[in-house]
Amino acid sequence: MNPPLLIVGGGPAGAAAAIGLARAGERPLLIERSRETADALCGGFLSWRTLETLAGLGVEADTLNPIATTRVRLFAGSRQTEARLPRPARSVSRRKLDTVLLAAAGAAGARIERGVAVRAIEDAVRLDDGSELRPDALFLASGKHDVRGLARPAEARGSDPTLGLRVRIAAAPGLARLIGDAIELHLFDRGYCGIALQEDGSANVCMAVHRSRLNEAGDPERLLAALGEECPALGERLAWRDGSEPIDAIANVPYGWRLREGRAGLFRLGDQAGVIPSLAGEGMGIALASGVSATEAWRRGGAGAAADWQSRFAYQIELPIGVARMIAGLGERPTSAGALVTVARLVPSLVDLAARMTRVGG
Repeated sequence: MNPPLLIVGGGPAGAAAAIGLARAGERPLLIERSRETADALCGGFLSWRTLETLAGLGVEADTLNPIATTRVRLFAGSRQTEARLPRPARSVSRRKLDTVLLAAAGAAGARIERGVAVRAIEDAVRLDDGSELRPDALFLASGKHDVRGLARPAEARGSDPTLGLRVRIAAAPGLARLIGDAIELHLFDRGYCGIALQEDGSANVCMAVHRSRLNEAGDPERLLAALGEECPALGERLAWRDGSEPIDAIANVPYGWRLREGRAGLFRLGDQAGVIPSLAGEGMGIALASGVSATEAWRRGGAGAAADWQSRFAYQIELPIGVARMIAGLGERPTSAGALVTVARLVPSLVDLAARMTRVGG
């Protein structure tokens, strides 16, 4: 049987869409390729605006992490500064967030099927077992992973593609004292790294780095060692690793890309709608906002509203992505990264402004 409303992907965007559609009295089908909720490669930062969106979905901040993130700390070489965030935020693992959101979607009435992978989306949604689904409306929320037939353009990756790398460092009192209630951004040649303490006290070390930088190092482990020597503060944090932690990776992340036009019956959500440079900490904000606004558009105009919604959402995220892309470009160049930190120290109000301008709807 073909479900009228199909959601592909069980991350924040897909779960938000499932909650919204179920609250509208529908029984959407959400399919997720993984059988168990994993800790997806993600910075794990929830801004104050994202927390407002989550509250509207029935998820309160303290259920995710009772400890607020109140400051941002910037590093470039030996230079550093910090400033208060406009409002308290949270840092949380994707395992925790996705578990809570999918539970909320199920409680609202959405049908959730796990271990169901999509092979291609063309005239129909073709599953790994060869079966096909032909929904009236499709909500594509597959995150950074492309689906055959709807892949984002290769040119969006650029000539020196960006990779995502992540390592989790186990909780330790000394590490907690170093990071505290801050979200840290460490800037270096051809990349940057974000660090924050998550709900279990572990440090989520997540970086975006250009392939050329990784190739020069040889492999992720050697890259971390090189960065630890190049960036003293980052090296101090990485020194808390015991060496057994896996380094997760994802290739060819098209930071800065937006889908500007849509088509009837297809709502592309989250990273399938636009990919904000991760140093902004608004990736999950965009994911959740897209899921909420797409379901509102569907409620007003049905499947036919998708094309107009996609264009409007692209306009909504244009400024946050543009500002984040500009800051990331400065931070990835040694000649400008230090100046960026110095300016932030001298004019802390600019940090506040940048934080606000990179929020969805901010």
